[in-house]
Amino acid sequence: MVNVDSNFWKHPLVETAGYFSVVVLCLVLAMVLFEVVTKYKNWEEIKKGNVAVALATGGKILGVCNIFRYSIERHNTFFEMIGWGLYGFFLLIIAYFLYEFLTPQFNIDKEIEEDNRSVGLISFTISLGLSFVIGASIS
Repeated sequence: MVNVDSNFWKHPLVETAGYFSVVVLCLVLAMVLFEVVTKYKNWEEIKKGNVAVALATGGKILGVCNIFRYSIERHNTFFEMIGWGLYGFFLLIIAYFLYEFLTPQFNIDKEIEEDNRSVGLISFTISLGLSFVIGASIS
């Protein structure tokens, strides 16, 4: 059996690879969950050239990554980082539903699916902007 020095796990290259791997897995999970909560198929719409969906999806990706950035900076263990990052992601999903609820004059998902780029840009901005607020609060 190989004896691995405990300092091995604290080496910056190993820690970076660990954080990267965990965040990529959490990002994949986040994108699957966003695919479930939206009425359109993100990647099919992006493949068709739907810029509004690309903006909304890009905002979600940046938002989730930004939340995990804050979580990595502020928490000492992988489990704390994952827990707070997932909690922040949960808050971002709530923000998505609030955005839909607070705009009763039109259906956000329908507008984005129909390539309304203005709605896609606002969705992008909300996801990214709130990720800074969520990130700052999970410290």
